[in-house]
Amino acid sequence: MAAKQKDARPIVLMIGFMVVAIVVYLWLLSRNAVRLIQAGTPVGIALGVGVFLLPVVGIWILVRTLQAGIEHQRMAAAVVDAGRELKVDDLPHRPSGRIEVEAADALFAQVKAEWEADPSDWISTFRIARAYDYAGDRKRAREMMGRAAAGYRAAQQEKQEQS
Repeated sequence: MAAKQKDARPIVLMIGFMVVAIVVYLWLLSRNAVRLIQAGTPVGIALGVGVFLLPVVGIWILVRTLQAGIEHQRMAAAVVDAGRELKVDDLPHRPSGRIEVEAADALFAQVKAEWEADPSDWISTFRIARAYDYAGDRKRAREMMGRAAAGYRAAQQEKQEQS
């Protein structure tokens, strides 16, 4: 029996709402920056330029975060399609929903051995990134997910060149 897939619409709607809210906030901030610059005083111009940089950086962060999220979702779907997703439903969980430490450590040891056997496989790297996350090591999880994403992009590019 296949696992019932969660409805992603509430999450997508929340992300959409947050993006719209951030864009409106950045637009309002940009408007204030323009007003400061139009004041014509040296302090107003300096503050206006500084305030204008905030929306620019904010837009960059927003775009990069959305790109990473979309890429991670595509990677996760490819891992599921390959039949190599981490099975964590049967592991013991805390009331908060996190996996028990001992179970997460055992899962990590298993996935680490797999990754050490073939560290060039982006799926193994994706799996160890998830295992680091389950074990509570966010820094290493982000690092390994970055490596997995680079491997995924290289595999996708190679697939395109072959076709």
